Amino acid sequence: MNNILVCDDDKDIVKIISVYLTNEGYNVKTAYNGREALDILEREEIHLLILDIMMPEIDGIQTAIKIRETWAVPIIMLSAKGEDIDKILGLNVGADDYLTKPFNPLELIARVKSQLRRYTLLGGKHRKESDEVYSTGQLVVDDNRKIVEIDGSEIKLTPIEYKILLYMIKNVGKVYSSTQLYENIWNEEAVGMDNVVAVHIRHIREKIEINPKEPRYLKVLWGIGYKLEEIRD
Repeated sequence: MNNILVCDDDKDIVKIISVYLTNEGYNVKTAYNGREALDILEREEIHLLILDIMMPEIDGIQTAIKIRETWAVPIIMLSAKGEDIDKILGLNVGADDYLTKPFNPLELIARVKSQLRRYTLLGGKHRKESDEVYSTGQLVVDDNRKIVEIDGSEIKLTPIEYKILLYMIKNVGKVYSSTQLYENIWNEEAVGMDNVVAVHIRHIREKIEINPKEPRYLKVLWGIGYKLEEIRD
């Protein structure tokens, strides 16, 4: 059974979300500020976190930053604000998805299921062993062990970052638009999602490139899209 942590200072929202998740068969843990959420993550295995942005003590942004220092658990961020800047800010600190309040609980459940499917696949618990190792230059993605190495050193990616990089290294040298990447990774129609893709691409470059401003591997073709360079060292 998957453990989902719901963190929001509004107890009514926590209660509503908890009811829907429980009805879907999930085991729900609750917290009402970032500090409580971090304490629970230290003590228990959490498979997904639903995290509000505006909270006392430690807000959702700072909480997400702390989480990403240690855990790759999927994060769905919630906010009462609908501005693009809030969405981008949440993605910048490592969120995998974002919903604006008020939201349809059924949409939240659908997003939870989608993120958990990705997380389970990346964890490799239900996959058969195979020799799925892809490389270009000194960048290696071992999809059997679910690890990424650059110059022999392992790096940490979030589930979405990993899925984007895996998709691109499987098709090394091919150029993808933001729309193509979004629809292939998120499996839904891309409507105004260019910034979402750009944020994740930037995060990947910061992790795999020596100098992200002069990338060797993950290139941006302005006005066209992105490609992972084929390098034969």
